[in-house]
Amino acid sequence: MNNFFAGVLPQEGGLESTASWKYMAAVMMCGLLTVVGVAFGVHSIAAGHEHTFGVSRAVPWGVLIAAYVFFVVTSTGLCIVSSVGHVFGFKDFNPIAKRAVFLSIATIVAGFLVIAFEIENSWRMPVGNVIGANPTSNIWWMGTLYGAYLFFMMIEFVMLQKELHKTATMFGLAGLLTGVVAHSNLGAVFGLLNAREFWHGPYMPIYFITSAAMSGCVAIIFFTCLAYRANNWEMSEDMKKSLGSVAKLGALMMAVILFFTSWKMIAGVTGNPPGKYEAMQALISGPYAINFWIGEVALGMVIPFILIMAVRGNNMRVIFLASIAGMIGIFFMRYDLVIVGQLVPHYHGLGLVDYPKLFTYSPTLHEWMVTLAGFAFCGFLFLAGERLFRGHLSEDH
Repeated sequence: MNNFFAGVLPQEGGLESTASWKYMAAVMMCGLLTVVGVAFGVHSIAAGHEHTFGVSRAVPWGVLIAAYVFFVVTSTGLCIVSSVGHVFGFKDFNPIAKRAVFLSIATIVAGFLVIAFEIENSWRMPVGNVIGANPTSNIWWMGTLYGAYLFFMMIEFVMLQKELHKTATMFGLAGLLTGVVAHSNLGAVFGLLNAREFWHGPYMPIYFITSAAMSGCVAIIFFTCLAYRANNWEMSEDMKKSLGSVAKLGALMMAVILFFTSWKMIAGVTGNPPGKYEAMQALISGPYAINFWIGEVALGMVIPFILIMAVRGNNMRVIFLASIAGMIGIFFMRYDLVIVGQLVPHYHGLGLVDYPKLFTYSPTLHEWMVTLAGFAFCGFLFLAGERLFRGHLSEDH
């Protein structure tokens, strides 16, 4: 047994016998950070985004959109990973199914929290989605589909708790299909914007789905390893085998995303395509080069891939370290995608006097605090779920 996960098996009754002050401190810290971040978000609504956020007419989407994309991509990926087991019948993935379903709910709710403060009049969103329905709008479809996706995933989780597996499978399949459609639609929100050459293209929905699968693999490894430490449990051989299978699937997805990224770079510099070339230069050798090479490429893909393949998914400590690197790198990936795509001015090729070569954007304290609230709320839900559902005990014990 790897000493990293060594612990004492809990008594029947779950986490009550193993809850510690560290666990409770983590719960309270996550709750406090959520409240503080929400307070910053409420203040931003009262004072106005133009006074509290770093976004502008030139760069209207900031770090909150990047965080929203991070959460919903991870949620969809967790749904995909959970479905591999209890929907499509691959038994190696069954031990992580319940926790993956719960986390898919937690992450999308955290995403909704973040986007609520990015939309200045957020209270109008649910009402406008119904009375102002616009089927020609990708963003309207995004809200509608993700709402349906959340509903299906919640019903699926309830059915899993009641051990009604056939019904859970039906709702799981509905959630998977809705989530995939919603996520490809999110890719279309970017890919169908003709004015943003860095994003424009039919491959964006496909890229989003593939990166979601990668994100889901990384996230379930990360949270499962944390859960076993929080519950003070010893990891069973079935769970180790399951996480090993998830890690190998994640490594495959990393290789595919690395392939996508390589061709995005080639397409962005070959022939100096207007709009794409300037944005790609900002990533490769410009102000976002550290984000791209260290954050997105190294931490997000190369290092986790090497670590997983080096141990063939069989060393829990190593794949946990790979998941930490992957989680950090994936956030850089979302941030670069959202921000860099907006930095090239619309009239960049006209040689206008005093017109910037690239726009600039820096997140403000308010934006960072709301983003932190999203992560803290996700952590709070994760920790609360481990206690409330006894560490999702039925999946492995």
